[in-house]
Amino acid sequence: MEPWRYSEGEIRTWTRDIRDVEAILKDCKTVAVVGLSPNPSRPSHRVAVYLQEQGYRIVPVNPNATEVLGEPCYPSLTAIPHPVDLVDIFRRSEEVSPVIDEAIQIGAKAVWMQLGIVDQAAGKRAEEAGLDVVMDKCTAIEHRSLTRAGKL
Repeated sequence: MEPWRYSEGEIRTWTRDIRDVEAILKDCKTVAVVGLSPNPSRPSHRVAVYLQEQGYRIVPVNPNATEVLGEPCYPSLTAIPHPVDLVDIFRRSEEVSPVIDEAIQIGAKAVWMQLGIVDQAAGKRAEEAGLDVVMDKCTAIEHRSLTRAGKL
């Protein structure tokens, strides 16, 4: 089953049933946020704060920081010394491929590309390796929506 739909010459967003997103958010408790900025005005920071407030363990991944949100920051996914369930990606689409490769390497359960971030080939590699894949959606928006619906 293809996890995303193709439009004429244009990539569209995720089309799997919302239950898949719900399962990811229920099952994944340790979230590596790739591209997490220490700057509170950045979307990555705001989303990570929200997820942390909801009880997720946030693992910052940013080679230019040493600590974010009171957590040690790692330069790459492979530098994290403990298991990670979900890799939440805040990098440009053209920078996603190596992040996906690292997510596969560390045995993450799922990868999540934030709003505006899509890489079909990398997503397919992740899915073929057994990871759940979400593209072009925001973890915080989806979490809030599912919480309001009483599903989380």
